[in-house]
Amino acid sequence: MILRIGNLLPFLLLLSVSTWSQTTYRPYMDVLHYDFHVRVTDQNDSLEATAGITVQYVTGTDAIVFDLKNRNDTGKGMQVSAVSENGKPLKFSHIHDLLRIDLSGTAAAKSIHSYQIEYGGIPADGLIISQNQFHRRTIFADNWPNRASYWIPCVDHPSDKATVDFWVTAPQHYKAIANGDLQEEKLLGNQEKLTHWSEKMPLPTKVMVIGLADFAVDYPGTVDGIPVSSWIFPENKKAGFSDYAQATTILPFFIKHIGPYNYSKLANVQSRTIFGGMENAGTIFYYDKSVTGTGKNELLMVHEIAHQWFGDAATETDWPHLWLSEGFATEMTHLYVLNKYGQSELVKGLEKDRKEVIAFTKKRKTPVVDTTAANDIKALLNTNSYQKGGWVLEMLRQKLGDSLFWKGIQVYYARYRNANASTPDLQKVFEEVSNRKLDTFFHQWLYRPENPDLQIEWQYHPNEKQMELSIQQKTKEPFQFPLELLFTDSSGKETLKTILLEEPVTKFRFPYQSKPAKVIADPDCHLLYEGTLSEKFL
Repeated sequence: MILRIGNLLPFLLLLSVSTWSQTTYRPYMDVLHYDFHVRVTDQNDSLEATAGITVQYVTGTDAIVFDLKNRNDTGKGMQVSAVSENGKPLKFSHIHDLLRIDLSGTAAAKSIHSYQIEYGGIPADGLIISQNQFHRRTIFADNWPNRASYWIPCVDHPSDKATVDFWVTAPQHYKAIANGDLQEEKLLGNQEKLTHWSEKMPLPTKVMVIGLADFAVDYPGTVDGIPVSSWIFPENKKAGFSDYAQATTILPFFIKHIGPYNYSKLANVQSRTIFGGMENAGTIFYYDKSVTGTGKNELLMVHEIAHQWFGDAATETDWPHLWLSEGFATEMTHLYVLNKYGQSELVKGLEKDRKEVIAFTKKRKTPVVDTTAANDIKALLNTNSYQKGGWVLEMLRQKLGDSLFWKGIQVYYARYRNANASTPDLQKVFEEVSNRKLDTFFHQWLYRPENPDLQIEWQYHPNEKQMELSIQQKTKEPFQFPLELLFTDSSGKETLKTILLEEPVTKFRFPYQSKPAKVIADPDCHLLYEGTLSEKFL
């Protein structure tokens, strides 16, 4: 049997994402724009929809494939009724959660085509239709990581970013929020309302959303021309307006330190989804009970707002590089804390994260850049991607200093804004900015599954008035890093020594007038490590 490449596409795409290039999921095409017309009712959980998808072909092909979940045994899922191009019907098949469209002839490389897909059904996931804590019906998209295809046909992968328009028809009591700018809101017959939002910046599908609820809306301010709004369930709008207004004081920090905010608005939305916070572009969703009136979720807001730069605007090329999203948001939150609350609060956060990383590593030894999780993307929502990724950036800041670190962050964001980046891309930026080779640093912290495990022993020699130290690295392969040790004598005088570790065992001696009253390793919390420190009598 002879099969054309076009006939093989649906089967090839069932393979692991890792079989494709690290920079693209569907290498033969690039989605430029989505138009989604979605109609929902209060009578049932079904949606009726039409998707318009505009693509540009990278190579010639006679078939195209989109991700879209089929109906399952419970009757939930999507069913396609028609596909066309410029009004001309096209043949299609929809199996194994893939919608394959047979083209009329071969589409040439660089050519641009638009397809219309009519479909509907009850979403099994991705679009969460439920009730909030006040027993009101709500409808919220919840696409991360690749759950958009439960309710919209798309290329459900971060490497293919596109602009998007949402046209939402719903009972008129709902307010509808989505990415981008509000284009139209008008009443229709039959007690329905049409709301049209348009996003002009290219997004990965993971952060494309709609949200429908009986919202109360507040506009606490504008930051650098960016309108900030709060979308709160009416029953606790006073507390919610107070809590979510914190966004107006968070935005300036990131604009100042990283670069321009990428989107035309920042809407902070009380929602009903599976995550505590979800960084949907310009339209952040927070969990149902995030409203307290106390402002206690400030750092959750900081984390999600940081994602607008890292994860949304500058997006990872593929899931193994998720730390470029979550690790960045973690470290940016720490640096916001440093700026607002001071060094001692930063150290508290770093110490907490370090304990969590050590505990995680004892249970599961995987590197931060984990290529083994391609078939279980949610497994990457772990301590490595968040806390260890954040720690890597913190150690890079300590290694390069604040000035070079922030310059590197700014160059990285400017270069990959509205595009995709991988870990080697980040390394290249920091090497350019610092004029230093960083192979060892990136390799040991991001591609090795363990952390430094140190056995530190010291002894004071009174006759020679010298301190002697022996530091053993218990990992199979030694790490290379500077270790700070703080010595305090009986009068309270402190002496800080920095020792470069790069061998399995490092021995060090230096003059010291009397036996120290206290010895502390890594006193300022600059290093991700575990270990013991003890006085040893030789």
